[in-house]
Amino acid sequence: MKEKIRIENLHKSFADKIVLDGIDLAVRENEILCIIGKSGSGKSVILKHLIGLLSPDSGAIYVDNIQFTGASEPTRIGIQSQIGVLFQGAALFDSMNIYDNVAFGIRRRGAAEDDVRATVTAMLAHVGLSHVEDKMPSELSGGMQKRVGLARAIAMKPRIMLYDEPTTGVDPITAGAVDRLIQKMRDTLGITSIVVTHDMRSAYHIADRIAMLLHGKIIFLGSPDEIRATDDPRIRQFIEGRAHGPIRVA
Repeated sequence: MKEKIRIENLHKSFADKIVLDGIDLAVRENEILCIIGKSGSGKSVILKHLIGLLSPDSGAIYVDNIQFTGASEPTRIGIQSQIGVLFQGAALFDSMNIYDNVAFGIRRRGAAEDDVRATVTAMLAHVGLSHVEDKMPSELSGGMQKRVGLARAIAMKPRIMLYDEPTTGVDPITAGAVDRLIQKMRDTLGITSIVVTHDMRSAYHIADRIAMLLHGKIIFLGSPDEIRATDDPRIRQFIEGRAHGPIRVA
């Protein structure tokens, strides 16, 4: 299967703390890759490198075999335009109604208002939220806000979606709905997805492959069935949620 993203020997430290210690990771086109690991292990730091918010100390990131790290501004902007992000808290603009939130990015690209209206309507329908255009974010539940955030991201027609803890803070029924939306984005729009999550139920359900990060390194990469079957005590402690084991609990 074709590689969409390739991370090679990525290193990142903050002061004297090593966060990423030579990460190598390839993401296949149209797959859903979940990245798991304890809090502070560097999962979100990987996402920030992928959208250009952070630069590595060394190493490289490639998208469609084009180097993203250290690229010229036109190349970097071209790659960034392919990437959508769903932040943990949806990150909606509180002062804008739902229509204007979803329209924000495509308006900035200079789209005609008729095209904006058609896109907003279609994207909200994609996430099962037709007829909420005039509501404010505060009038929606946390799960609905996440779905609006996803509608805003996919309105930009990304080829890659990055999800930061998409099921955090919602009930199990809503979490299941979010999981199904992530799969729908892959199946209907051909989107390649990276999902950072602590939710093993979600990871088992949606992932084509799961990568586990520990002490700045990828210590596991494989299918949900393979991670369930592993006898590595570090991985077993994490996926079973045990306090005792080789991973120190703060």
